[in-house]
Amino acid sequence: MTTIDARWLLPGPEARASAHQRITLTGGQVGSVSSGPSGAGGGLVLPPIANAHDHARLARLSQVDSYDVPLEAWLPYLALIPSVDPYLASTVAFGRSAMGGAGAVMAHYTRVQGLTDFPTEAREVARAARDVGLHLGFAIHCRDRNPLVYGGQAQLLEALGAEHAETVKRRFLKPYLPAAEQVAMVEAVAAEIEGDGVTVQYGPAGVQWCSDALLEMIAANSAKHGRRVHMHLLETRYQRDWADQTYPEGIVTHLDRIGLLNDRVSFAHCIYLRPDEMELIAERGATIVTNPSSNLIVSSGVAPVGEMLRRGCRVAMGLDGLAFDEDEDALREMRLGYALHKARGFERFMSRDQLIRMVGANGFFAITGRKDGGVIAPGGPADLLELDWDALAAELIDPDTAPLSLLLAKGTKAHVRNLTVAGRQVVADGRLAAFDLAENESQLLEAMRRAWPQTHDIRRAMPDLVANLARHHVEGLHCCC
Repeated sequence: MTTIDARWLLPGPEARASAHQRITLTGGQVGSVSSGPSGAGGGLVLPPIANAHDHARLARLSQVDSYDVPLEAWLPYLALIPSVDPYLASTVAFGRSAMGGAGAVMAHYTRVQGLTDFPTEAREVARAARDVGLHLGFAIHCRDRNPLVYGGQAQLLEALGAEHAETVKRRFLKPYLPAAEQVAMVEAVAAEIEGDGVTVQYGPAGVQWCSDALLEMIAANSAKHGRRVHMHLLETRYQRDWADQTYPEGIVTHLDRIGLLNDRVSFAHCIYLRPDEMELIAERGATIVTNPSSNLIVSSGVAPVGEMLRRGCRVAMGLDGLAFDEDEDALREMRLGYALHKARGFERFMSRDQLIRMVGANGFFAITGRKDGGVIAPGGPADLLELDWDALAAELIDPDTAPLSLLLAKGTKAHVRNLTVAGRQVVADGRLAAFDLAENESQLLEAMRRAWPQTHDIRRAMPDLVANLARHHVEGLHCCC
C-alpha cells in the first residue's frame, strides 16, 4: 500500500478542493481518501491530464523550419523528419508527455518510422509507453485517398517544376494497402500489444483521406469487435469546403449513416462543425477533442467549444504534438483552452467543472474506453498528479485563494512534482522515474541530425510545393473533386 498526503486535493469535477487529505493506493486503485495530518506537507493533488489527441511525434515545428505554415502546407513538412528507432522516439514523446502532466495519451500514429514491419514497430511503441508508465490509446493510421490535396492532384503536379514533381511523386504518391489489409492489420496488432495499459483503436486519418469503402469497413469491424475509433474531422475551412461538395447531405450525417457516429468514436478538432452537427454528435454520444494550441499555430481557427458544450457534446482536450511553447505542457494547454473558451464578458460558455471533466474524465474515456478515470475516489484508478503547492502559492497575499484559481492563473509543467499512473510512480520529485529523459532526448537529436541528409530531395522541393499548395487552396482547386 502507498500513502500520499496532499496539502490540497482536487478530486475531480463537481468537487471543491479539500485541505490536508490522505490518499492510499492499493493494487492500481485508490483504496481510501480521508483527512490527513495538518502538518504533513504535500502538494496540490488532482487527476492527471488526459491528452486525448496526439501523434507521438519526435520533432518540433521549429526543428524543421515549419512554424507559421497553414495545415495543408504544413503536413508535407512531416517528410522532413528522418526515420529513427521507434522505441527511442516514443520514449521521448511519452516521457515529455508525462513531464507535462499527462497520465494518458492518445497516439494517433500517422507518422510510421518504417524501419521494420509495422507490427514490430507497434510493439516498440507499446513497450515505450509501458516503460514510461502511461495509459496509451494507440490509434493505428488508416488512409487510402488524397495523398497531397483534397480531390485531384494533377493540376498541383503540373504546376511544380519537373524535378520537384518527380520528388513529390516519389515521396507522397506511394500506393496504399488495400482497405481490407489495413483493417486486418489493426486487429493483428491489437492481438499482439493490447492490454497492460495499452488500448488499440482504429485511426482513420479523416474522411477526406479515407475512401467510403475503408470507413465502412472500419465501422463494421468497430461494431463487431467493440473497438474504438479516433479520427480528424473538419479541422480547416478547406476540409469543410471539400466535405460540403463531396457529401451534400452533410459529412456528419454521412458518418452516422455508415456507422461511425457512436460512443466508441472520438473526433479531433471539429473547428468547422455546424450547430445541427454538434447536436447529432451529442445525441449519438461521440467525443470531440479540441486542440487549442494546434488550431492556432497551424492557422486553422478557434473551435466553437462553448457552443459544443451548450448543445450537449462530450468534449475532451489534446495537444496534437503542437503545444504552444513546443514543450508538451498539458497544464498550460488546459489554461489556454479555458482562456479561449470560458466567456465573453459576463456571458459564460464553459464552467470550471466542465473544464476539469474535459481534460480528465472525457479524455480518459476517449483514450481507454473506461468511465472511471478523471476522478480520485475509492475504487477508481490510482492516477494522481501532484503539483508543487509551495511554488504555486509562493506569492499569495490572500491565503484563502482557491487552489483551482491559482492553478488556472499560473500552473505549468514546472510545477509537476510527482505523477502516479495505475499505482506506479512515473514522475518522482520532478524527474522521469523510468530513465534519464535528457539522455534519450540527446540520443534522439543526434540520430535525427545524422539522418538529416536523407531528406535532401524533399527539402529542395519544399518551397515550390508550399507555394503551389497555397495557390491550390486560395484559388479553390481543393473543391475540384
